Amino acid sequence: MKILVLNAGSSSLKYQLFLMESSEVLAKGTCERIGAGGFITHKRGDEAYSEEVDFPNHGVALEKVLSLLCSKEYGVIGSVKEIDAVGHRVAHGGEKLKESSLITESVVKYLETIVPINPLHGPPAIAGIKACLALMPDVPQVAVFDTSFYSTVEDSRFVYAIPYEFYENDKIRRYGFHGTSHRYVSAELAKAVGKPIEDLKMITCHLGNGSSITAVDGGKAIDTSMGFTPQEGVVMGTRSGSIDPTVVTYLMKTKGYTAQEVEDILNKKSGLLGVSGISNDLRNVFSAAEEGNYRAQLTIKLLVNSIKKLIGSYVAEMNGLDALVFTAGIGENQSNVREMVCENMSYLGIEIDTDRNANFTRGIPFNITKDGAKVQVWIIPTNEEYMIAIDTQRLASK
Repeated sequence: MKILVLNAGSSSLKYQLFLMESSEVLAKGTCERIGAGGFITHKRGDEAYSEEVDFPNHGVALEKVLSLLCSKEYGVIGSVKEIDAVGHRVAHGGEKLKESSLITESVVKYLETIVPINPLHGPPAIAGIKACLALMPDVPQVAVFDTSFYSTVEDSRFVYAIPYEFYENDKIRRYGFHGTSHRYVSAELAKAVGKPIEDLKMITCHLGNGSSITAVDGGKAIDTSMGFTPQEGVVMGTRSGSIDPTVVTYLMKTKGYTAQEVEDILNKKSGLLGVSGISNDLRNVFSAAEEGNYRAQLTIKLLVNSIKKLIGSYVAEMNGLDALVFTAGIGENQSNVREMVCENMSYLGIEIDTDRNANFTRGIPFNITKDGAKVQVWIIPTNEEYMIAIDTQRLASK
């Protein structure tokens, strides 16, 4: 079975074509600058192809993707008819779409109704779905939602302490994001330790330019750091993470900023970039910190503290912990972050072997636990696209 996985952003379209029998990625690539020019990068094995193309919309970008997948020179299939199903990454499923779903007219209509609470990710996801339905009307389409993993979170953990009618009428609540990644790595951790996921309490740390931390008890999410939007939680690349909400009104009153200007500050000019004044790339911040830059050093401490506090609170919520998992760009690759986060956590049973942590093997689940420690600590590479492909195969096969 061949599954095409699509991830539509506001000006991009990422894709991977899977051969499910072997879990092989036949081809993958990215369309960029959609609506403002256009550029595509397409990879088949070790071969890479790139080209400037005019992409006025996601539909034209998808047409180019399909033509490359079928081309004699760069393709991997003879025709589009070889694609058995398409899986779409959709960030937000709202309150109704609590699990991956076959895409129907009613699903699309519901996604359109929740655009007001998902203004950044909703429109491009819908555009990608509609483009695919138009070009491949007879192929099963599946939507996989980042929010669905959090359908098991209790209302006492997702309702905000604001007037309840804002939840009832406007659906303002904590939703959580990166759920597909957390679901994947929690299942992979269970395989790695050789125990049923139902018997495990774990905390999964998806740390990248956008970061989230999730408490997983018995395979089900019970709490997570992101909230109404991906803004809440730990310090991120350009996002502030959790702050006193009065900061927003204070800036508007004293500086004359509009709501949109404050939103841009908190989402695009804060986090690692805002505090360090150097970069949203943690590698650059570490380089500056090593050279004695105070703001860079401060930024790293803020990041680490924001992660540690959430880990501690989730241990308390679950009344214990069996494993701590690091994943995504920073989590998988920055050994110094893992070491700093796990430092002085022995009271909770968290201790890592610094040699294993520094000399880990990339691309595979890797155990960095100190011998004799009560809590296992693992690096688990995430694979959200494959998780989407698995869900798509399961639903399309029905």
